[in-house]
Amino acid sequence: MTHLLTAHGFDIVAAVGTGPELESALRSHRPDVSIVDVRMPPTNTDEGIQVALAVRRDLPALPILVLSQHVEQLYARELLADGTGAIGYLLKDRVFNADQFIDAVHRVAAGGTVMDPEVIAKLVAGNASDPLAALTAREREVLGLMAEGCSNAAIASRLHFSEGAVGKHTANIFAKLAITASDDTNRRVLAVLAYLGAS
Repeated sequence: MTHLLTAHGFDIVAAVGTGPELESALRSHRPDVSIVDVRMPPTNTDEGIQVALAVRRDLPALPILVLSQHVEQLYARELLADGTGAIGYLLKDRVFNADQFIDAVHRVAAGGTVMDPEVIAKLVAGNASDPLAALTAREREVLGLMAEGCSNAAIASRLHFSEGAVGKHTANIFAKLAITASDDTNRRVLAVLAYLGAS
């Protein structure tokens, strides 16, 4: 990919292989455009997309083009959620059409939005009645472990991040599912019921 980009006049300021390296490069270089794989080491799950979203929360409209092997509706929805543009989501197959791919890179760099036609089709066909549609992939993962009866400490251990991070994900889940604090109800139970009902 670096050869393709340099052949089309792009200067590569960093080429990284892991999520932490990506975060460092995005924050230090603040590039005109970044091309990010959804899955990156060390866990090869969703490091790339999570880093991209986290950095864009701090640096709104930082131009990022995400590449994915398959259509992941949740990632696409989350990328579009802030409405600031300078974002793209393409299936990796599109890279083989060099002209189309380079055009997408230029459009994202210019502040535009590029969505793979297959992603758009899936989003349009998506089930609007799915109460979990607003959750990120990581939030669904946390909720799934809650449904297995795991405590925050157990979830943190299973997913290899802090209890504080689990608490933030849990608070986001409650907010997105519109589950408010009440003396009469247990929010974890209500969230798990919503999860089981949608599964």
